[in-house]
Amino acid sequence: MIWLTWRQFRASAAMMFAALALLAVILGLTGPGLADDYSTGIAACTTESGGCTNFLGRFFQERQDAFLAVTAIVLVLPALIGLFWGAPLITRELEAGTHRLVWNQSITRTRWLTVKLALTGLAAMTAAGLGSLAVTWWAGPIDKSATDGYPRLGPLLFGARGIVPIGYAAFAFALGVTIGMLVRRTLPAMAITLVAFVALQIAMPLLARPHFVSPIRSTGEITPSRLDGLAWSRGGGPLYLRVKNQVPGRTGAWVLSSHIVDASGRKVDGTMPVSTTSGPCKPPEAPGQGASSCLPEIKRLGYRHQVTYQPSSRYWTFQWYETAIYAALALGLAGFSFWWIRRRVS
Repeated sequence: MIWLTWRQFRASAAMMFAALALLAVILGLTGPGLADDYSTGIAACTTESGGCTNFLGRFFQERQDAFLAVTAIVLVLPALIGLFWGAPLITRELEAGTHRLVWNQSITRTRWLTVKLALTGLAAMTAAGLGSLAVTWWAGPIDKSATDGYPRLGPLLFGARGIVPIGYAAFAFALGVTIGMLVRRTLPAMAITLVAFVALQIAMPLLARPHFVSPIRSTGEITPSRLDGLAWSRGGGPLYLRVKNQVPGRTGAWVLSSHIVDASGRKVDGTMPVSTTSGPCKPPEAPGQGASSCLPEIKRLGYRHQVTYQPSSRYWTFQWYETAIYAALALGLAGFSFWWIRRRVS
C-alpha cells in the first residue's frame, strides 16, 4: 500500500520539492550578501547623530520587492498543497473507481486512508516547514528593518515565518481531502478548498489572533513623536489632529487600534474643540510652526493618545497557539474522513 501510494504521489512530490530546492539555492546564494549589507550598515549608522532610522528605511525600500515575493511564496504554499495534493488525493480514486480494486485485495478502508494521509500529509508539512525555514533565514535582516510597517505578529509576516506554515499545510491538506471525499469531483473540490482555506486565513488574523492573549492598552500624552498630522481649517474652523499607528518605545508591536480619547476616555474623531482664531492653536504664520505651542493646550483639555496592541515579545507564544489550532482542525478533519469513508463511501 505504501509503494502504491508513493507511485501515485511521486510526480507531484518531485515537482514541489524541485521548486523548493531551486528556491533554496537562490536564497542560499543571496542570503549571506544580504546579511553582510545589513550588519555593515548597522555598524556604520550607530555612529551617526541621527541613528539608524534612515538606513533601515532605505535598506527595506531597496529590497521590498524581494521581501514581498518570498513572503508570498510561503503564504501561497499551503494553499497549493490543499489544491493539488489534498483535494485530488481521494477524489480521483472515487471518480475512477480504483478504490474498490484496492479494497477487494484485503486492504481495509482504514488502512488505505491511513497510508494516504500519513505519507502525503507528512510530505506536505515537510515542504511547508522547509520553505518557511529557508525564507525566515533569508529575510531576517529585512524583517528587522520593517518592524513598523510589517510587525512580526501582523497578518502578512506572521503567516510566512516560524512554524505556523506547517500547521497551515496540515490543515489545507486535510481540508482538501475531506472536501474531495464529500464532493467526489476534483475541480469543484479544488475550488471549494481554495475558498474555504482563504476565508479562514483572512478570519484568523482579524478575529482570533488578536485575542490569543489579552492585548495591552496604553494611554499617553500626545507628543510630537506620536503626532502624524495636524491641520487647520480656513476661516477659523476646527483643528484636526491625527496620531501615528505606533506604540512609542515598543518597536515591532502589532497595533490593533490607535486613536485619540477625551478626558472621559471616549474616542474622538480627531477634531479638537479649541480656538483657532486666537491663542496657542491659531494657524501658524510659517510652515512647520504651531504644533509645539498647540499640544500643551490639547493636553490641558485632557486629550490623550490611546493604543491597543500586542507586543512583539509574544511572537512565539502566538506561533504555538495558532499552529496548535490548525493542527487540531487538521486532526478533526482527518477523523471525520475516517468516519465518512467507513460509513458513506462505497
